[in-house]
Amino acid sequence: MRIGHGYDVHRLVKGRKLILGGVEIPYEMGLDGHSDADVVVHAIMDALLGAAAAGDIGKLFPDTDPQYKGISSLTLLEYVGKHLLGRGWTVGNIDATIVAQQPKLAPHIPQMVQNIAQILNIPEGRVNIKATTEEGMGFTGTGDGIAAHAVCMLEQSK
Repeated sequence: MRIGHGYDVHRLVKGRKLILGGVEIPYEMGLDGHSDADVVVHAIMDALLGAAAAGDIGKLFPDTDPQYKGISSLTLLEYVGKHLLGRGWTVGNIDATIVAQQPKLAPHIPQMVQNIAQILNIPEGRVNIKATTEEGMGFTGTGDGIAAHAVCMLEQSK
């Protein structure tokens, strides 16, 4: 069994869609990035890759590569899932926290869980996502960006 941790952050900007956990969230700003900038999926991918000692998303999907421009992070997560299976790992569980002052995310979390579980071909009960604010403090509290943390457990395939 192996445990991994992932973290990601992106700046909020006008003119971009806000995508979190593969869900388009109605909001006047979105996250700036080379892909769709889905911080929760990025943090999850880094946790999974870290647990497998398989690098990170910057190594696998560099932001200098035009093929990843605007790509859905769920597409990248699918690749990571297959990559882990090929290395003999299965996902035991994932726990992620989104840090954002706005918008309210609770209504969207069940769809995020469903998206991630479906892409990784694991039961929804193995994926937990929650959201918190920072009480107006720091870059997430002032609405300048959104961050996400994730931890996971991998088990060797039998």
